[in-house]
Amino acid sequence: MSGSKKYNFRKGEVVIVDKPLHWTSFDVVNKLRYPLKKKYNIKRFKVGHAGTLDPLATGLLVICTGKMTKEINGFVLDSKEYIGIIQLGATTPSYDLETEIDNTFPTKHIDQKLVNQIIPKFSGKIKQVPPIYSAKKVDGKRAYDLARKGIELELKENEITIIDLELTLVDNNQITFKVNCGKGTYIRSLANDIGKALNSGGHLIELRRTRSGRFTIDDAKSVEEWIEIINNTAVSEEMI
Repeated sequence: MSGSKKYNFRKGEVVIVDKPLHWTSFDVVNKLRYPLKKKYNIKRFKVGHAGTLDPLATGLLVICTGKMTKEINGFVLDSKEYIGIIQLGATTPSYDLETEIDNTFPTKHIDQKLVNQIIPKFSGKIKQVPPIYSAKKVDGKRAYDLARKGIELELKENEITIIDLELTLVDNNQITFKVNCGKGTYIRSLANDIGKALNSGGHLIELRRTRSGRFTIDDAKSVEEWIEIINNTAVSEEMI
């Protein structure tokens, strides 16, 4: 499985994972940390991720091991590319499928011409309010923890960068999209804002990260493939 490449996970590797649906980013980290601890007989093995993916998103997750964890902050700054689907005509509190629909809106007026007209509104540096169901901290607590308790929140808007955006209206009042964006962009908020810009509503129903910096989804392996590579790595051959 590992081919001719020699891995040195203790010294430091960048592990590109295709995150499965419903897994958190920390689930992936923990799933890989266990065999690494066992392989190297180290109780505290350094493993971390660069750029969280929501449980309802799939795709490229950058994991760093060993001394490469020092590079995580740099990887977080990298631009990222996503593809996905926005459902028009309805909103949810979480801006995705985690919560139930709370409002419905008309969609008959929406056509591709209108969709094309709003794209320039989402170009370059723009302001964006994070979803209340996010990991943003409010008074030291995660926003999603407060939101799930029914506590009303008002998050501050952030400046983000949209490098490129493609929107295509398809059947069932849905928009397929491809976006290249800078650090800190919430695609769920982008879906919600696109719905508003179309004088309707919108929420994210599918999301996949396809690139982060120089890494693409073609570089990624499944969690199971990485575990097999870890288990087959010869520690004795590594320079530790």
